[in-house]
Amino acid sequence: MVKVVGQDGGMTTWFRTYYEDEDLWLYFEAADEGWAARQVEVRGKDSRPVTAASLEEVLHLRDHADLAAMFRYERQYGVLAEGLMDGWQDQPEAAEISEEEFERLWTEARRALGDSA
Repeated sequence: MVKVVGQDGGMTTWFRTYYEDEDLWLYFEAADEGWAARQVEVRGKDSRPVTAASLEEVLHLRDHADLAAMFRYERQYGVLAEGLMDGWQDQPEAAEISEEEFERLWTEARRALGDSA
């Protein structure tokens, strides 16, 4: 099991699932509370990133910007999953991944989505 103790003492888990209806691979960095801290979605057929959203960025925008800024962020980087990530192990193709794999996917997705804005 891939879990890392963060600077705040909490545990972080990285995992992936597959959403067959939309041919999407979903990759998550989940904090120990079970919330998505970061999320990457990659379309299966062409391996194109469609989401690379961060809870930290979303909370910052919520607290320091207006709705227009939040809409621009969501258009560029997608919408972060809400709610607890409980039960992800039961999803199709579910597997834990390494922090390194998540970081590589995150960097590639942010580059692709940042360049398209």
